[in-house]
Amino acid sequence: MELTERQRKTLRGLGHPLKPVVMIADRGLSDNVAHEIEQALAFHELIKISIRAERDARDAIIAAIGERFAATLVQRTGNIALFFRRNQERPKVVLGSR
Repeated sequence: MELTERQRKTLRGLGHPLKPVVMIADRGLSDNVAHEIEQALAFHELIKISIRAERDARDAIIAAIGERFAATLVQRTGNIALFFRRNQERPKVVLGSR
């Protein structure tokens, strides 16, 4: 999903008070972690993920999450990534058209 800068700004504002719902550490993107990410995106649409890995590994994990779950990376700050994926059946997050 392609987001405008205004939509990204809105999502960053909504994501600021959120706590990470998934933490990825030494084992990387395992099946159990992938299942938790899928459930969190389906329910919340906007989630924070904490990724405790080296920079190159962290970049690879973020790219893999975006591709595997069709989620859009909204923001990355250090080891925290904010992802958004619209729930077509029950949207929760309201985005402006601009």
